[in-house]
Amino acid sequence: MIQQTLVLVKPDGVQRGLVGEVIKRFEQRGLKIIALKLTKVSKDLAQKHYTDDIAKRRGEAVRKRLLEFITESPVVAMIVEGVDAIENVRKIVGATESKAALPGTIRGDFSHISYSHADEKKIAVKNIIHASSDEKDADYETKLWFSIDEIHSYKRSDENHVW
Repeated sequence: MIQQTLVLVKPDGVQRGLVGEVIKRFEQRGLKIIALKLTKVSKDLAQKHYTDDIAKRRGEAVRKRLLEFITESPVVAMIVEGVDAIENVRKIVGATESKAALPGTIRGDFSHISYSHADEKKIAVKNIIHASSDEKDADYETKLWFSIDEIHSYKRSDENHVW
């Protein structure tokens, strides 16, 4: 099934110059970038992205840290498209808690922070990247971050081989 999913290179990934590496990993896998932008995240957009559901699952203190972190510096937002894109992107990205992410994943190769360390320091978990967790989130998040005129359809030359 061809799917679209949102990926954000968070402020730590942008500041560390990892945007090209992140894009490279998706494209090497045969996934297609159909929308892409560097943007400074407004407080309003951040609150819509990190909904009250985050506070219910992880606590209001964690949500507040995430809101501060995502708005502190630009992020790169993209929509990635491909066969089973949501699952494939999540595999490439790795586990949310970086210390649990396997080597070879983006988080496993470029971050190692744990939830306990972040809690102790009262900071957000700086794990380089966000990827939609499921179809419902992907649908909500792609529409939240991109207007229809920012999304572009095209055919990759290798689609006959990887799709």
